Amino acid sequence: MLRQGLRGWRWLLVEGHRPPALQQNIFDGYVATLRNLHPGASSNELSTAATRWVAPLEAAGHVAGAAIDLTACTRDGAEVDMGCPEAATPEESEGACYTKAEGLPERAQRNRAVMGEALSAVDMVNYPTEWWHWSYGDRYWALCTGAAFAPYGPCDLPRGSVR
Repeated sequence: MLRQGLRGWRWLLVEGHRPPALQQNIFDGYVATLRNLHPGASSNELSTAATRWVAPLEAAGHVAGAAIDLTACTRDGAEVDMGCPEAATPEESEGACYTKAEGLPERAQRNRAVMGEALSAVDMVNYPTEWWHWSYGDRYWALCTGAAFAPYGPCDLPRGSVR
């Protein structure tokens, strides 16, 4: 049973499936941003750091259509306070993007807990460095749930599809 806090909320889907090329561009762009912030870091260190915010192509749930980025809003469309904007990087949010970030206002902590309870109740799993990222059926989901395999893998939309 969901907590009282969910009443009046609506889910606001920000992003679902991403074509593989877009996933790779997002990853490469964030690695470039990190390279500018940490010019002495090795390529391996930069790639590892980038996974806090975006998955590499070979592990990404979005390219499988099995991951979504979402937040919640009220009936009138106002976004619910989650402590930082959806899609904020660790640098932009000073770590507030992490699902269990410390130092968040009590309301944001409570809202994240309600969101987590609702989505976990339907067997979705959260990527803990992004409070907004939830998946079902991708490789990360399989790892977290102990499933023998991930039922969904990378796919690209057919030519001419709406993106």
